[in-house]
Amino acid sequence: MLLRFGRGTRDELRTLHPAYFALVMATGIVAVDMTVWGLAQPAAVLLGLNLAFYAILVVLTLLRAVRYPEAFRADIKSHSRGVGFFTVVAATAVLGIQLLLQTRAVDWAEVLWLIAAALLVLVTYGVLSVLTVTEPKPTLEQGLNGGWLVSVVAAQSVAILTVLLAHEALSAYAPLLVFAALALWLGGGALYLWLTTLIVLRYTFGRMAPDDLAPPYWINMGAVAISALAGTVLLQHLVPELADLAPFLKGFTLFFWAVGTWWIPMLVVLGVWRYCVRKFPLRYDPLYWGAVFPLGMYSVCTYHLARTLHLPFLLPLSRLFFCLAAAAWILTFVGLLDSLLARVRGARASLTD
Repeated sequence: MLLRFGRGTRDELRTLHPAYFALVMATGIVAVDMTVWGLAQPAAVLLGLNLAFYAILVVLTLLRAVRYPEAFRADIKSHSRGVGFFTVVAATAVLGIQLLLQTRAVDWAEVLWLIAAALLVLVTYGVLSVLTVTEPKPTLEQGLNGGWLVSVVAAQSVAILTVLLAHEALSAYAPLLVFAALALWLGGGALYLWLTTLIVLRYTFGRMAPDDLAPPYWINMGAVAISALAGTVLLQHLVPELADLAPFLKGFTLFFWAVGTWWIPMLVVLGVWRYCVRKFPLRYDPLYWGAVFPLGMYSVCTYHLARTLHLPFLLPLSRLFFCLAAAAWILTFVGLLDSLLARVRGARASLTD
C-alpha cells in the first residue's frame, strides 16, 4: 500500500496544457480561504503570486498560439484537452473575486469581470460548437473526464463575481445583474447535472484504468461546491425584486453542498485505488492544480453555508478542508518548482554538450 513517487515531465511551450490556468484558480481560492480565516498576510502573498501566475500564463498562451498554431488548434478540437480552455474563464473571474475581496480594487475587478464574461461566451459557444461538429468523435471512455465540469466552474465563478460587483460598485444595476447571475447559476447547475450523469455512467459502466483517474476528476466535487458557494452569495445579496425566491435558493444551495459532500469519500477511495492499489506514481502534473481548487472551494462554500443558513457545526469541517487545501497547494507548488528547475538543468546540460 506504499505510494510510488516519480518526477513529472518538464513543461514545454508546445505542449502547454490549456487547463494550466487551474494554477490561478487554486491559488486564488486558497487565498480567499485564508482571508475568510483571518490570515491576511499569507493571503496577500498569494495574491501577488497569482497576479504573476495569471500574467505569465496569458503571455505563454498567446505565445503558444503564435508559435505553435497547429498544436493550439488541435487542443481546441480535442475532447479531452479543449475543455481546459474553460480554466481561462474561471481563473479570470477568481482573480477578480480575489482582488475585490482582498484589496477592494473595484476597477480592476470590473475589468476582469468583463473579460471573464466575454471569454465565457466565446469558450462556451466556440469550443463546445467545435467539439460538437468535429469528426471523428472519441468514445465516452476516450473523451469524457472530470475536466468537462470546469465549464460549470467557469459559469459559477462569473455569477459570483457579478453578484459581488452588483453589491459593491454597480448598485444602480443590481436587480438586472443579480437576475443575470441567478440565471447563470441555474444554467450552471443544470449543466452540472447533465455532465455528471454522463461521468457517473462512464465511471460505472466503462473500463477504468489508473490513467483515467487524472487529477481533474476532483472537479466532480469542485464544480458542485462552487455552485453551492454561488447560491450562498446570491442569498447574501438577494435584491428585493427576487426576495420570494429565497426558500428556493436555500434548498438548491443545500442540495449542491450535499452532492459535493457525497463525492468526497468516493474520490478518496478512487485515489487510494489509483495510487496505493494500482501503484500509479505520484508525480507533478499541472492538472493537479485542478485537484487543489476543489479542496479550497469546499472549505469556502462550507464556511459561507454555515454562516448563511446558521449552521455553526459545519465550521470545523470548513477549517479541516482549509488545512487540506493549503497543504495540497504547498505540495503542488513544490512540484511546480521542481519541474521548472528540471527544465533549467536540462537547458544548461544541452548548452554544455
